[in-house]
Amino acid sequence: MTQAPEATTTGGTATAVLVPDTHVPDAHVPDAHVPEAQVPDAAAFRAAMGRFPTGVTLLTQGSDETTSVITLNSLTSVSLEPVLILVSVKADGRMRPRVARSGSFAVNVLNRHQQDLAQEFCRPDRPAGPAAMARLGATRGVLGNAVIPSAEAYFECVLEAEYAAGDHTLLVGRVVALGGGDAAADPLVFHRGGFTRLPADPAASS
Repeated sequence: MTQAPEATTTGGTATAVLVPDTHVPDAHVPDAHVPEAQVPDAAAFRAAMGRFPTGVTLLTQGSDETTSVITLNSLTSVSLEPVLILVSVKADGRMRPRVARSGSFAVNVLNRHQQDLAQEFCRPDRPAGPAAMARLGATRGVLGNAVIPSAEAYFECVLEAEYAAGDHTLLVGRVVALGGGDAAADPLVFHRGGFTRLPADPAASS
């Protein structure tokens, strides 16, 4: 059962706190045989998926001295009752074991003015710790992970489940708090290997 959101305000930013309780059952997918000649190679798959426009996010774990951040565009809404989201991270990367140990993470949806952050935090030498907090203009969220009040939106999650998926791991998060900037929506978009933005809304300027 999902409790009704409790709205709070911090620094002019509205924050909805949700406390659902749930259990995600193990998924079972039957085996299927696909002829090898029909399996696309990685380059073809990447090019085809590049035609699917996505938003751009920063996944964060920890705050202050323990802040770790990576750029992702794999955010998916999974369920409304309970409130669940999913992200995909490299199975052998630095972030997955950190999330597994702590049991929580946050996802920050970037706006078009934050493109430089998306580019900076996808590099191997990306900032961490207090330097990352300062660079993001982040604050400590309710679960102890960095959140960006100026982002389009942010979601603070308890790790509900994780699933091995090839060279990545799927992290299912139960959202316990969310918030974001109060400006007009102007999200950063990734499409065909580059950053772009949504067309201007004529109604917004009339």
